[in-house]
Amino acid sequence: MSSSSTPDATPEATIAVVAHGADDLRVERIAVRPPGPGEAVVAVAYGGICGSDLHYWRHGAVGQSVLRAPMVLGHEVVGTVVRAAADGTGPAAGTRVAVHPATHEDTDARYPHDRPNLSPGVRYLGSAARFPHTEGAFAREIVLPSAMLRALPAGLDLRLAALAEPAAVAWHAVAQAGDLRGKRVLVVGSGPIGALAVAVAARAGAAEIVAVDLHAKPLEIATAVGATRTLHAGDAEGIAAVDADVVIESSGNHRGLASALAGATRGGTVVMVGLLPNGDQPVPIAHAITRELRMVGSFRFNDEIDHVIAALADGSLAVGPVVTHTFELDDALKAFTVAADASVSGKVLLTF
Repeated sequence: MSSSSTPDATPEATIAVVAHGADDLRVERIAVRPPGPGEAVVAVAYGGICGSDLHYWRHGAVGQSVLRAPMVLGHEVVGTVVRAAADGTGPAAGTRVAVHPATHEDTDARYPHDRPNLSPGVRYLGSAARFPHTEGAFAREIVLPSAMLRALPAGLDLRLAALAEPAAVAWHAVAQAGDLRGKRVLVVGSGPIGALAVAVAARAGAAEIVAVDLHAKPLEIATAVGATRTLHAGDAEGIAAVDADVVIESSGNHRGLASALAGATRGGTVVMVGLLPNGDQPVPIAHAITRELRMVGSFRFNDEIDHVIAALADGSLAVGPVVTHTFELDDALKAFTVAADASVSGKVLLTF
């Protein structure tokens, strides 16, 4: 399969990964809209498959964000600018870039304006939260606002840079806990975000990092990026004995949150980055009261992606082992199947 391009480096059509509904994932040809004055054309090199992409594929929805029309998936992408924005903003043609997948629209709703990730006016690539949906970036060529693009330092491998977006999520979560120097940290759920949180915590100076998961493969990855020891998620006594100053809950289920509460020391902090399902959750919340735990949510990120890119480039954030598989675009369905099996994979990338 190939895309066709006009002389100005704007393709007329391209190949993309499109979710049409539950269990209906297609690699198909789509039209490419002409870029506006503040938009650039990017040739995508790598795209990381996120949990939200898997939910759209398996269920046709992520929580209350339900597919109402076919939608291009993907928001963890890196590539090269092939046509710069006509208004002169953003990187020049030939620049290798990572993508910050959020844009912000004006809203009258109240939120802290220094934390734009909390604005209800945010749109995120590959999201069905609104209709028309916000198309994603799993395509050979994409048109994006130049403000989304982050130039990559020379020498930073594009495959490694593909972790910039999820690592920014982990960076934001770890930052929610404050200074980690000399602290004991427990990470519950060692999938890609959990493993990246381990790496960020190690860079932040944590003295001990205990990683928890149901499967051996995620624990192997967590160890490779900085965990000092690991525990099986079923080891309730072992988890409770960790007595962690800071807990990063990245499993996204109520059992993981219960483990996080049990594993936190008195007066400790629990950061909830794993997105729980909608509705009530059966957790022993009394622990948070009697131990005076500080519980804080963590949602996406703001400018942390810039810090991540710098740390990837200087080698201080060691996350290479998080990527376990790479698949060609035409093998997208196989890639999604592997990414959905936490017992065999970490972060799975598509190449474009």
